[in-house]
Amino acid sequence: MPRGPRRGFIARIAAGFYRRLRYRVTPSGYLFAAALAIVGAGAIASANNLLFLILAAMLATLLISGFASRLSLAGLELELNLPEHLAARQPVTARIRLRNMKWFPSFAIQLAGQPQFPNILQREIVFPIVPGRSTLLAHAPAVFPKRGVHRENLFVLSTRFPFGFVERRASVSIKSEVIVYPALEPTPIGEELMAELRGDVEREQRGQSADFYRLRPYEVYESARHLDWRSSAHTGELQVREFAREDRSTLYIFFDLQADAGEAFERAIECCAWLVWSLSTQPVHIRFQTQTRDLGFPDQVDAFQILHELTLAEAARFAVVPEPEADDPDVLFSFAPERFEAAGWRPSRVLNYGRPE
Repeated sequence: MPRGPRRGFIARIAAGFYRRLRYRVTPSGYLFAAALAIVGAGAIASANNLLFLILAAMLATLLISGFASRLSLAGLELELNLPEHLAARQPVTARIRLRNMKWFPSFAIQLAGQPQFPNILQREIVFPIVPGRSTLLAHAPAVFPKRGVHRENLFVLSTRFPFGFVERRASVSIKSEVIVYPALEPTPIGEELMAELRGDVEREQRGQSADFYRLRPYEVYESARHLDWRSSAHTGELQVREFAREDRSTLYIFFDLQADAGEAFERAIECCAWLVWSLSTQPVHIRFQTQTRDLGFPDQVDAFQILHELTLAEAARFAVVPEPEADDPDVLFSFAPERFEAAGWRPSRVLNYGRPE
């Protein structure tokens, strides 16, 4: 998908943020704790001053380790930049800026997604050193698992500096509003619909304008006015000259919102989104309608606005069937198409997403 201006969202780890700090003892930490216990027990049992000095040095090392790891995470600022247009399950490149607001450096900083929440980052990012008063830039693949409005992204900054005994963690919440379109992935049903609609458009493009469209074999009962005698003599078969129409065809798509929320509804949303996105690259007009919106492409809105409506679409238990119009839909997405037939609708094609595939 095309990429527009990037948006930046910032989260900071400030002094009052320490309540979010968490830690996890590493295997090296457990070994060090065991050694500390053995040295402490030996010092008490033997009353050896040398063992007490070693015990004091080990305790000081442990305290310094915790203090240094805490300082390493302090004063960091995280900024996440994403493309303007995003689709579910489509990998994009996220630009991540990590700023160190302190005058001294931070070491061995790792960035990952929050395990309890959907993780958009596909891999962990490591910053070996972040110099004081500086900014580091990293690129990482990101994927949003589903459509919708994502208002909060949760990440974890962690470090094992300096000795690796404890992994100190800080949760970072970037509050933002990211619109993620439905997945734009072809399905067998969607590809079949697209092939049929392309055929309709191609047939309607045969016109009588001055722009040459193509040569094709002659069909029975056609007028001989547009026979191309030179090509007919060359091929040995009658050939007809076709001319392109100057106006675009209009394809009418209606999406019925009366349904139960679930996988079937999401599949229909994704199929409709892919169909609209694919048709937007063709020389056609699109009329997209639901019980709440009626949009026209490209006269009123662009394709992204239709995708935006599909992103926010929610299944409704009671959605009224509109009165039929002079033009019947080319495609009807419905959980219960018989409701439309009873109301007098005569769609050309029906995708019943309430029926199991």
